[in-house]
Amino acid sequence: MHRPSRRQYHAIFAAMVALALPGCRSQTSTTPQTELVVWGLQYGEESEGLRARVETFERRNNIKVSVLSMGAGQMNPQKLMTAIVGRVPPDVIHQDRFTIGDWASRDAFEPLDDLLAADADSPDAIKRENFYEACWAEAVYEGKVYAIPSSTDDRALYYNRTLFREAGLDPDRPPRTWDELLDDSKRLTALNPDGSFRRIGFIPNYGNSWLYLYSWQNGGEFMTPDGRRCTLDNPYSVGALEFMVSVYDALGGVTKVDAFASGFQAQELDPFLTGKVAMKIDGNWVLQGIGRYRPDLDFGVAPAPVPKERLEQTLGRAKGRFTGQPPYITWSGGFSYAIPRGAAHRREAWEFIKWMCSPEAGLIEAEAQKRYNLSKGRPFIPGMSANIRVNEAVFAQYAPRVPKFRDSLKLFMDMMPASRFRPVTFVGQRLWDEHVRAFDQATHHRETRKSPKQALAEGAAVVQKELDKVYGREAFPLLNPRVPIGIAVVCGAALLGAAVWRVRGIRALGRVSRQEAWAGYLFAAPWLVGFVALTAGPIITSVFLSFCDYDVLHPPRFVGMHNYAELFSSDSYYLRTSLYNVAYLAVIGIPLGIATGLAIAMLLNAKVGGMSVYRTCFYLPSIVPVVASAVLWAWVLNGDPNRGLLNAAWKATLSVWFGWDPPGWFGAAEWAKPGLIIQGLWGAGGGMILWLAGLQGIPQHLYEAAELDGAGVWSKFRNVTIPMLSPYVFFNLIMGTIGALQEFDRVYVLSGQGAGASSVGPVDSLLVPVMYLFNSAFKYFKMGYASALAWVLFIIILLLTLVQLKIAPRWVHYEAEKK
Repeated sequence: MHRPSRRQYHAIFAAMVALALPGCRSQTSTTPQTELVVWGLQYGEESEGLRARVETFERRNNIKVSVLSMGAGQMNPQKLMTAIVGRVPPDVIHQDRFTIGDWASRDAFEPLDDLLAADADSPDAIKRENFYEACWAEAVYEGKVYAIPSSTDDRALYYNRTLFREAGLDPDRPPRTWDELLDDSKRLTALNPDGSFRRIGFIPNYGNSWLYLYSWQNGGEFMTPDGRRCTLDNPYSVGALEFMVSVYDALGGVTKVDAFASGFQAQELDPFLTGKVAMKIDGNWVLQGIGRYRPDLDFGVAPAPVPKERLEQTLGRAKGRFTGQPPYITWSGGFSYAIPRGAAHRREAWEFIKWMCSPEAGLIEAEAQKRYNLSKGRPFIPGMSANIRVNEAVFAQYAPRVPKFRDSLKLFMDMMPASRFRPVTFVGQRLWDEHVRAFDQATHHRETRKSPKQALAEGAAVVQKELDKVYGREAFPLLNPRVPIGIAVVCGAALLGAAVWRVRGIRALGRVSRQEAWAGYLFAAPWLVGFVALTAGPIITSVFLSFCDYDVLHPPRFVGMHNYAELFSSDSYYLRTSLYNVAYLAVIGIPLGIATGLAIAMLLNAKVGGMSVYRTCFYLPSIVPVVASAVLWAWVLNGDPNRGLLNAAWKATLSVWFGWDPPGWFGAAEWAKPGLIIQGLWGAGGGMILWLAGLQGIPQHLYEAAELDGAGVWSKFRNVTIPMLSPYVFFNLIMGTIGALQEFDRVYVLSGQGAGASSVGPVDSLLVPVMYLFNSAFKYFKMGYASALAWVLFIIILLLTLVQLKIAPRWVHYEAEKK
C-alpha cells in the first residue's frame, strides 16, 4: 500500500487548517450575548403576558434575560442585602415600591436621574407626567428618582348585592359613610344557633385597607412633610382607630372575629366569593379572582366609605377642614423597577426598564394573557399599570365586556388621582410594623388595657426613636478599623502562641504518643479551622458590633453602651415581652415535656410483645422537620371549628356538654402560648429515648429491696425511680431551658413571619428573644443592636445554666457517686 509522502502530509494539514479558519473567524467575530439578571419577577400560570413581554425584549435587543423570583411579591431582604454587599447584585430588581425609600437611604439602589435626563428627548423617554403622581412620588427619595413605577393598585369597597337584597338593603345604594358601613354590617351579619358566625357583614382589617386608609380618610398623616417627625398618634389617626375598634366590639370582639377569620381560605374558597363576608375593602386585583372563580357572582364596587364629616364638607353641605378635597380617597401600592448598586449592566438594565414600562409592552402582555385566559375558559381582566398611557391603551382594547367587571375596573382607574401612598422614609418598614402593632394592641384592648391613643403613642415613640438615631448618626465617630484589626492580630498571635506551646509539648512525648497526638490533631483540624474562621471570628466581631451602629452597607459608628441602654430603656417592652413569653414556655412547657416523655418511656418499658413497633411510632414525630410539624399543627389548632381538627372535636363534645367555646389557639393572645406548648409535646418521643435508657439502667435489686420494705407503686416511683433518674431530669432541665430561650423556627412559621406578618402572634404573644433578634438584624438591619441583644441573651443563658449547675448537687444523685 502506497504511503503518503511528507509533502502530501503537509498539504493535507494545510487544507484542514484552511477549512477550520473560517469557522474560527465566525466564532470570534460573534458578539457575545449579554445576560441580564432580573429579580422579583415570576413566571407561572398567570404570567403568560409577562413572559411574552420579556421574550419580545430579548428578541429585539439580543439580550438574555434571566428571571429569578427570589420570593416575588415578598422579596427576601436578606438575599438582596447579601447580594449587594457581596458585589453580585442583580441588574434589575422588581421591588415593592413602598420599600424604595428605605433601600435608597442605605445607598443600595442607584439614582436614575442621569438616565432619565440622557433619554429626555428620545421617543421612548420615561416622563413623570405619564405616571400617576402617587406612584411616581413613592419612588422618589430626597429629590432623586430611585425606581420607575411599573404596576399599581388601589382600594375600594366590594359588596355582595345578593346578600344586600336578602338583608333588605338597596343593592344600588352601598354605604357611603362610616356610620352607614357599621349599620349595614350589623344587618348583614348572621349567626349560627350556637352564637358563632355564619356570615360577617364587614371586618375592618380584612381585605387590604389597614389603618392607613381610615386615617387618611379622616385627615390623618403619619409623618411631617420634612420626614423628621412621626405623627402616628395624631388625633385623626386616633379617631380612625377608634372607629375600627368600635366595629370589632360591635361584632363581639376581635378574638371572636379572628377565630372565624382563621378558617378563611383563598381562590375559589375566598370568603367573599362563598358568602361568608358580605363587604370588604380590597384592591383591584380581586376582580381577576372573581372573574376566574365566580364570574356569576352578583357584586358591586364603590368608593370606600368615609367619615360623615368628610362627605358633608366635600359635597358643600358644610364647611370645615375637608372643604375643597375629594369626597372619597383611596391608597395605592404596587411595584417598581430599580437598579441595585454595583449592577454589572446598567445601560442594558435601563433599556429593559424602559421597555417593561412602555405602552407597547403593556399591549403585548395584555394580548398574550388574554389568549391564555380564553384558552382556559376564563375571562380576561387586565391589571393596572402605574403608567397612565399604558392603562389608557390597554383599557381601550382589552376592557372586560361584562359590564360589572368593566365598570369596576374603570372606577379603580378613576380613583387613582385621589390616591394616597405610604410615606417615603428610611423607617418605612418600622412605621408599617408599628402601625399594625398599634392596631393589634388597640383591638385587643380587653387583654392589653390600651386605648387607641395609648397604642398609637407607643408606636410613634418607637418610630421617632429610629428617626432621631439616624439623623443623629453623624454625632458618633466611625469605628477606627485599627482597633478590631489590632485585637484580631492579638487573638491570632495568642492562637499561634498556643499552637507553638502545644507543638513543643507534643515533641516531648514518646514516639508512639507523638504519632497519636499528631493523628488526633490532624483529624480535628477541619473542625478547628472551621471554628476559628466561621464561629470564633463572627463571635469576636459581634462583640465590636454590639458597641456600634451598623446597617451592613455603611461603615460602623462607635456608640458605646447605647445599644445596651436602649434594650433596657426605650425598647424594654420588646425585651420584657419576649422574656415573659419564653419564661411562660419554659416554666409550663419543660415540666410537661419531661412528664410526658417519662410517662411514655415507662409505658414502653413494659415487657410485652410488639414493643419495638410502639417505640417507633412514638419516636417518629420527633424526626418530622420542625417547619412541617408547625404547618401541620397550624391546621390541627386552627381556631375555626369548621376547619381546625381539635376545635371541631371540641365543638362536638365540650361545647355541647358544658357550653365551652373552642379556644382561638394561635389566633388568640391567651391561647397562643398554650398552643405552642401542646405542639411541642407532640415531639416528646425524642426525650422518651433518654428516659427509656435511664429506666433500663436502674438496678432491679433496688425495686426488690423497696418491695421487701412494703413500698407500693407510688412509693417505688418516688423513692427509687425519680432519684435514680435525677441526672436525666437535670440534663433535660438544662437543655429545655436553653432550647426555650433559643426558640425560633416554630414561632417563625406559626406567627406568619415568613409571610411578612408585623406582629409576632396576637399582641406579640409569641414574641421570643431570638425572633426579636432576627427581626432587628435581618428586617431592620440593626446589626449592632442585634449583636447587643445576642450577648444579653447569651449572658442570661449562661447565668441560668450556672445557677442550675450550682444547685444540682442538692437533688441530683449519681449511681457511682461516693459519699
